[in-house]
Amino acid sequence: MTATTTLPRPPALWLRDNCPCADCRDPRSGQKLFQITDLPAALAVGSARESVTALGEPAHEVVWAPDGHRSLYPLAWLDAHAPGAGGSHPGDGRTEADKETWAAADLAGRLPEADWAAYDTDDAVRAHALESVQRLGFVLLRGVPPRDRQVLTVARTFGHVRETNYGELFEVRVEAEPNNLAFTGARITPHTDNPYRDPVPTLQLLHCLANEARGGDSGLVDGFHAAALLRAEDPDAFDVLTRVPAEFAFADARTELRAQRTLIETDSLGRIREVRFNNRSLATLHQPADLLDAFYRAYRTFAALLLRPELRLDFRLTPGDCLVFDNTRLLHARTAFSEAGARHLQGAYADLDGLASTLAVLRRAGGAR
Repeated sequence: MTATTTLPRPPALWLRDNCPCADCRDPRSGQKLFQITDLPAALAVGSARESVTALGEPAHEVVWAPDGHRSLYPLAWLDAHAPGAGGSHPGDGRTEADKETWAAADLAGRLPEADWAAYDTDDAVRAHALESVQRLGFVLLRGVPPRDRQVLTVARTFGHVRETNYGELFEVRVEAEPNNLAFTGARITPHTDNPYRDPVPTLQLLHCLANEARGGDSGLVDGFHAAALLRAEDPDAFDVLTRVPAEFAFADARTELRAQRTLIETDSLGRIREVRFNNRSLATLHQPADLLDAFYRAYRTFAALLLRPELRLDFRLTPGDCLVFDNTRLLHARTAFSEAGARHLQGAYADLDGLASTLAVLRRAGGAR
């Protein structure tokens, strides 16, 4: 049996495992009511014919051998899901295969942004903004009320706040006794946040309450684009950074965190899936000497690449701007600023799966453009 003339014959176990009938799936939750081991070992298609669903949609009916179970598969479902319908290896939304990678010039005149009032009231605007985070890695919300804890309200429009040792939110401003260089006026080079956590927070929000200081401009670098450049220009360095784990650490009076992960993570097909880079948090590595030599050569090469001016998108946050970005893909940075001027951002963390869920529900309801 084939779903259409262009799709290959579906494997029997795959097809039976996806039977949509009420005996196989709970009608309320859609969850399966059987184990894969419950299916006959010698499962085979006994017969197949064209049919229609209860709603009159074209379908294929299959009668299975040896148990006589009947399954009804809508042709629309087969067209969307049968082997070959989505490509040989469809992505899960998290790898470079599912992104539009960029250098700064690629976004000239088309910065992904949305007005907060429209985003907060119009599902189509919200869906478009969240899609920008998935596709480009970020969106800039304008006109978000510059008041205390508003960043948490923004985060809750698409998911749940990820609380850390910094609390529900963190203050990005000059502190008298900072436990992180981010809380000084120092220049911060491109980095991802919290690489010493496992799992790392996958989304970050930065909401500007005040920015009167001289300096303190923001910057973003697409880490997936940079990693792809490294793969093209220096395959050996790319290979090392996907194989040799780095150690990241953070400690203060109340916290001690440590994680060991590669700087560039790929999936089983070799597609870039995550970048984790933070020179301030890189701890002492514990590897054989030959691996340390190879790692540091590759690390230095990648670090230099990330500093290329043409890769960095620079802009200045003003009160009411809220930047939402993918912390597993984009590196963020800022220029040094005078500690005499007021500069105050509030930040929070959230997770990509929450954003993806919200976007999927909006699309299902017709809210996506």
